[in-house]
Amino acid sequence: MLASNALSHLTVIDLTRVRAGPTAVRQLADWGAKVIKVEMPPGLDEGEGIGGPRDDSDFQNVHRNKRGITLNLKSPEGVAILKKLVASADVLVENYRPDVKERLGIDYATMSAINPRLIYGSISGYGEDGPYRLRPGFDQIAQGMGGLMSITGEPGQGPMRVGIPIADLCAGIFCAYGIAVALIERDKSGLGQWVQSSLLQAQLFMLDFQAARWLMKGEVAKQAGNNHPTSIPTGVYRTRDGHMNIAASGHKIWLRLCEAIDLPALPDNPDYKTGAQRSRNRDALHAVLEARLLQNDTAHWIALLNEAGVPCGPIYNIDQAFTDPQAQHLGMAQKLGEVAYLGQPVKLSRTPSHVTSHPPALGEHTQEVLRELGYEAAEIEQLTKNGIV
Repeated sequence: MLASNALSHLTVIDLTRVRAGPTAVRQLADWGAKVIKVEMPPGLDEGEGIGGPRDDSDFQNVHRNKRGITLNLKSPEGVAILKKLVASADVLVENYRPDVKERLGIDYATMSAINPRLIYGSISGYGEDGPYRLRPGFDQIAQGMGGLMSITGEPGQGPMRVGIPIADLCAGIFCAYGIAVALIERDKSGLGQWVQSSLLQAQLFMLDFQAARWLMKGEVAKQAGNNHPTSIPTGVYRTRDGHMNIAASGHKIWLRLCEAIDLPALPDNPDYKTGAQRSRNRDALHAVLEARLLQNDTAHWIALLNEAGVPCGPIYNIDQAFTDPQAQHLGMAQKLGEVAYLGQPVKLSRTPSHVTSHPPALGEHTQEVLRELGYEAAEIEQLTKNGIV
């Protein structure tokens, strides 16, 4: 059963490990690409390096919808088998350090010579060239070097990492996006190309408007905690039974907020009359609004403000986020047997994505894939005996 018909005509070789690379390949596998995940044979395997065993939720999350083989790429025989796979593949994705793939003889130049239509996707810590090309990449390092930690957290409390591996995830998603662009371009040129992404590039790009403030205006953003750095009042407010988010950016929504929470005179206060004044007096305004919100429960204010057209919402724990009626309606949790997987956040009307298979056991499909390449049973047995597969 295919995960989707959207990319079912594509074959993808997955040489990735840890998180950023597998995230890129998951984006292709979930849309139906025929993915062959390549790992080292038993005894030579150094582990996935993702923080837990194969049956851990973390591993399961990024390796569903794939077939798996073992292949010793440190041996010439193993590389020869990979080259046979590449000859008829559409995409290869890897996240080795630049020097490692060159040393193994599986770099872009080598593989594109075998298959000029191949899209070769690479994810690194800092890029395929430049002064840091050989440094190992790690998500939190990229968060720090990419400026994110300097604008995350409460002012004066020091730098703070984001609660998800955002540099890893974005590098993977951007790589998959680049691969999709290259595949579309291949329809015109008939040629593949090298798609490169890195944790540092992804993190810098994700600064988005904060980066634009620096690049265009020379403004260096600082930590603003739960307050939005430019849209005021937008932030976290205490209520009688917890906390909630309110985003009252823009003058019309600001007026709606004051009317809805029964503070009709507040817009006429000279300290809060314009957006610039509300920005200058942010802390005082926050205290005034919170004093009113503390008089009732979160659910009361959410119902009232949504009715008034003021953007707002609860602040959930993760379990609450997935039991919210709208999240359930969107089907973000997909059941396969007794296991629930995180579904894709994009819906296609004709070719939707589904989770159709659990991650493969180590080498589960090795013999099957080798037979597809034309290897006979005796040859496969000898390759296994020699530790090649």
